[in-house]
Amino acid sequence: MEKQGIPGRDLYDLPTSDKTFPDGANFRIEIAGVERATTMEAMVNEARKRGVEIHRAIATVGGSTFCDFQELKAMAQMAYEEKIEVIVSVGHRKAWDPGSKEASNPEGIMQGFRLRGSDNISYWIADMMRNIEAGFRGFLVYDEGLLSILKKMREESFIPKETIFKFSVFGGHCSAAGAKLIETLGANTMNPSSDVSLPILASIRKAVKMPLDIYVIIVDSFGGMFRAYEAPEIARVASPCYFKFEPGTSETEIYKPWISEAWHREFIKEKVKIASIVSEIMQKHAPYLKTSGRGAPDLVLPYPT
Repeated sequence: MEKQGIPGRDLYDLPTSDKTFPDGANFRIEIAGVERATTMEAMVNEARKRGVEIHRAIATVGGSTFCDFQELKAMAQMAYEEKIEVIVSVGHRKAWDPGSKEASNPEGIMQGFRLRGSDNISYWIADMMRNIEAGFRGFLVYDEGLLSILKKMREESFIPKETIFKFSVFGGHCSAAGAKLIETLGANTMNPSSDVSLPILASIRKAVKMPLDIYVIIVDSFGGMFRAYEAPEIARVASPCYFKFEPGTSETEIYKPWISEAWHREFIKEKVKIASIVSEIMQKHAPYLKTSGRGAPDLVLPYPT
């Protein structure tokens, strides 16, 4: 394991990471669940009100196929103007496939959240291309086979060279070996399982260079953890990392497209509020750890047309 760059044990001594973002920052803020253009607008306004710098937004968690093209363009434009990197959750996913109903029973869920067959991979890519046309340059991926195809598409300029891929928590990776594999396959950033310990995070950090996207708060169906006072240690051992905020009951409940836009407008304000509280904790308990300012040069912004 050590010969392959993977720690032989989790790092219980919790070494301080010597890696940072290109601007020297240790942590950044990521807000999930920007479902519509009105949600994006509410998030931006609340962040201005609270003085919180949001570096990345995870958009259309319910699926970008539920947004019309003008909606997608409006979201891309707002994010570009605010200098916020956006990762889009592409519409097509496993549960939409009428032949994949094993996911609806307890043992079927354990088979993994992967796309089923070549048709479904091509549907996913088609929706990604729709989002690229709308201006987006970042996408959430949870299927390793798909990621390998996307890496080749990027290398051969079938898609813009600057396009980035975030590997989702639904991929289920929670070890240094898994993280190293995902990075090799072309991931630019990775969301480990929500319950990983500090020693596990430290071992993952030793194995990879890409930023780690770490839940500070997570929906109840994923465990409901709120690691606000652990944030300084998380940033110290896992730098560079994104603090990720996704409170609520369950993703399948709060991100259905028939949840009203008004509800999401109010809910996103709570997410920004929690982010502001964690930012306060970081300033008070870990002032030596840095965050990025607005529009860090390495952020991959939407490119609205």
